[in-house]
Amino acid sequence: MSADLTLGPQVGVVGGGAWGTALAQMLASDGREVLLWAREADVVEAVNTANRNPRFLPGAELHSTIRATGELADLAALPVLLLVTPAQHLGSVLAALVPQGADIVLCAKGIEQGTGRLMSDVAAAAAPGAALAVLSGPTFAHEVAGGLPTAVTLACAGGEAQWARLAPVIARPAFRPYYSADVIGASIGGAVKNVLAIACGVVEGLGLGANARAALISRGFAEMQRLGLAMGAEAETLAGLSGLGDLVLTCSSSESRNFALGMALGADGDRTGGAAALLAERRTVAEGAFTAPVLASLAHARGIAMPIAEGVAALLDGTISPRALVAQLLARPLKAEITRAEAPLG
Repeated sequence: MSADLTLGPQVGVVGGGAWGTALAQMLASDGREVLLWAREADVVEAVNTANRNPRFLPGAELHSTIRATGELADLAALPVLLLVTPAQHLGSVLAALVPQGADIVLCAKGIEQGTGRLMSDVAAAAAPGAALAVLSGPTFAHEVAGGLPTAVTLACAGGEAQWARLAPVIARPAFRPYYSADVIGASIGGAVKNVLAIACGVVEGLGLGANARAALISRGFAEMQRLGLAMGAEAETLAGLSGLGDLVLTCSSSESRNFALGMALGADGDRTGGAAALLAERRTVAEGAFTAPVLASLAHARGIAMPIAEGVAALLDGTISPRALVAQLLARPLKAEITRAEAPLG
């Protein structure tokens, strides 16, 4: 379906952080109206009066067709909603929103603490009447906001019929979604890569070189596959944009909040317990810090080997130092690189 630009906003973005603002900017690039919800009053005011979001996306001049609001009820009746709130708050925000039969596109990458639920399961419980999809892939907010070429996975729980509704609404010349029906795979890839990015940041902070980072990306991808396949994901999804693609991007640049967190931890290589202070002083959310302990619990409960994820969880709770974490990983028993369970296609 194509949006009728004469009818006012047909798309709402829930979350006025960097990623939510970038998505609103991308959606408004063809002149359509987009309604952006932000919790922060200064963000709402800046978007509406200056076409900017200096708190979360400084330097970007926003399209004039983006309007911001601090009232969730203003978005409830829109036919398409992109949920871009932090993963740990998605359920409460969606329950307060009470969408009226909308297509809901989940853009948060994480797993709920305490329950181990994927974002799709959280959303299904909070909004049982909604049609759910997951948008995930290798994306830096400032590049999307700047109109640079980007490709993502759009996994639709409603199958091809939902894809036919959503693809024309979301696709732009420089923003290319690829269809998938694998909501689980798209959700797991986006969550696991954040944790692995912290580990790669630690390697960078310790000055251990590109070889070590490449090894962590490869072995981390094996961990992503193990967990994903055990939870019902498709191997092809994990090897695509929302899995391997996002993993490579996030594990290779300090522009990633999770990579940057790991770098800061690694810079003080022998210290334990530094994560809490680093997280407290940051304005933006490094989702991997919340997901790591959940991954460790899921791996333990399912008997899945995820030593990198478990090590990051131990680093974040202060039981191991960055340098000791790397030493621990290097001291693991020698083994075959790929077993049948880890093979990319089964």
